[in-house]
Amino acid sequence: MDMLSGVGVLDKSMLVVQALAAADDGLSLGELQEATGLPRATAHRLASALEVHGMVRRDANGKYALGFAYGALSAAAQRQFPLAALARPVLEDLVRTCGESVQLYIRDGADRRCVVSLQSPHGLRWIIPEGSLYPLGRGSAGHVLAGESVSRGGWIESVEEREAGVASVSAPVVLRGGELAAVSISGPIERLSRQPGKKFGSAVVGVARSIEVALKGS
Repeated sequence: MDMLSGVGVLDKSMLVVQALAAADDGLSLGELQEATGLPRATAHRLASALEVHGMVRRDANGKYALGFAYGALSAAAQRQFPLAALARPVLEDLVRTCGESVQLYIRDGADRRCVVSLQSPHGLRWIIPEGSLYPLGRGSAGHVLAGESVSRGGWIESVEEREAGVASVSAPVVLRGGELAAVSISGPIERLSRQPGKKFGSAVVGVARSIEVALKGS
């Protein structure tokens, strides 16, 4: 397991949270162990500790699921940082029109963080939990947030940079103060092809501009 923060127990706890966020339903202890790669005793100890703080709960079947405390935290986060709430309806429209997974990233120090993640309706899809942290150096969204030059169409594409079999195309969103966010479409190469920009570049650029308009009007 990669130690992102240098605080082992925190990184392992976030593995639990991210696994539960990515699950369509609750996870049994065995499923949680498999999803996180943690030892069974460690997964149980962390899930139980998070349950005490309302971050994890047990559903009617006794499976672990995200706790209700996230509702209040999400509302507070949206008040303090309205980008995700303003962008979500536009991104939902993008999923409906392109049929692929869509994400919105912001820069977080030397990394990028996913603040909105909407899944493709296809069975074979690229799942990225909201809140996930990834490096800037790989993937089209990372290149956008690193300030690299976009194509003449206004987008950057990547193919199998971060994960084998996955392609993506992203476009920058200029935020207040000149900071950048990145709208991204990602999915299997079989559908996005090895030229995802040619297929979806104009779509992500159009959505990026729509988000900028929404921000100016807020």
